[in-house]
Amino acid sequence: MSEPSLPPTADITGLLKQWSRGEPGALDRVLPLVYEELRRIATRQLRYEDARHSLDPTDLVHALYLQLVDQRRATWLNRTQFYAIVARMMRRILVDHARARLADKRGAATVSVSLTSLVNDPAAEGAPVSDVLAVDRALERLAARDPEHARIVELRFFAGLSIEETAHVLDRSPATIKRAWRLAKAWLFRELRL
Repeated sequence: MSEPSLPPTADITGLLKQWSRGEPGALDRVLPLVYEELRRIATRQLRYEDARHSLDPTDLVHALYLQLVDQRRATWLNRTQFYAIVARMMRRILVDHARARLADKRGAATVSVSLTSLVNDPAAEGAPVSDVLAVDRALERLAARDPEHARIVELRFFAGLSIEETAHVLDRSPATIKRAWRLAKAWLFRELRL
C-alpha cells in the first residue's frame, strides 16, 4: 500500500519509540517531521467548521502539541498508532472547544458542521446543520455498535485522512475502508437527521 503524504516511517517510528522510553529531545525531533502533516490535517478539518470558529490550523496543532507533551506514559509503537491517537485527540479538542463556546454564549448558538460535509452525499445537500456536539454523541453511539466504523469516521472526518491514508493507518485495504466509510456515513446521516 502506498502512503500518499505521510512522512518517512523509520524516522518517525524510531523517534516515537525513543519518546516512549523518555529519551530527552525525542519529542523535539519528531515534531518537525509531523508538523506539516498535522497542520494539513487541521486545515482540512477546520474547513468543515462554522466560519465563526475561533481556532485556526496553527491553534489546533498547538493545542494538540500541548496534549502530546502531557502524554508521558504513552507507549508509542509506530507512526500508524500515533496518527490514530492524534485523530482522537483532535476530535476531543474540537468537541471541548465547541462546549466552551456554548458555555460562553450560554447556549445561544451552536457550533455547526454541515451534514453534507460529514457524509459527502448529494442526498444530504440542503440538510439541516448539525452541531459538532451532536456529531460527537452520534459517533459515541456508533463506537458502541461498531468500534472500527467509528474509528474510520474519526480518521476521515476529524483527522481528514484520505481513504488510502485511513487504510494504511488501520492496516486494511482501501476497498474495505471505502465500504465501511459508506456504511458509517449512512448510519451517521440517519442518526443526525432524527
